[in-house]
Amino acid sequence: MPKHRIYSISFARVYPEYVAKAERKGRTKAEVDEIIRWLTGYSQKELDAQLEKQANLETFFAEAPQLNPSRTLITGVVCGVRVEDIEDPLMREVRYLDKLIDELAKGKVMEKILRT
Repeated sequence: MPKHRIYSISFARVYPEYVAKAERKGRTKAEVDEIIRWLTGYSQKELDAQLEKQANLETFFAEAPQLNPSRTLITGVVCGVRVEDIEDPLMREVRYLDKLIDELAKGKVMEKILRT
């Protein structure tokens, strides 16, 4: 089975989209970074390095220091699909991040977004 083409997209290409979505709704780049760090375990320096080296989404998630175990608490619909029902592990990780950014843009408080 061929890999989904989204996996080859550079994380540095989608990152500005996440930031722009958040900023349009009055949120900040710092909040986007906090969400990404919470989900992946990257430090800010490591996140910046991933952006600089133009890592694709597959590599970005494969090299994540420690995916947050609480990410399984993320539920809901992204692009018409329930994230908890996605079978492909990598696609589920991508959609977890999409869902968290959606929640940020919808005005949820960080404590709820980060499942604390």
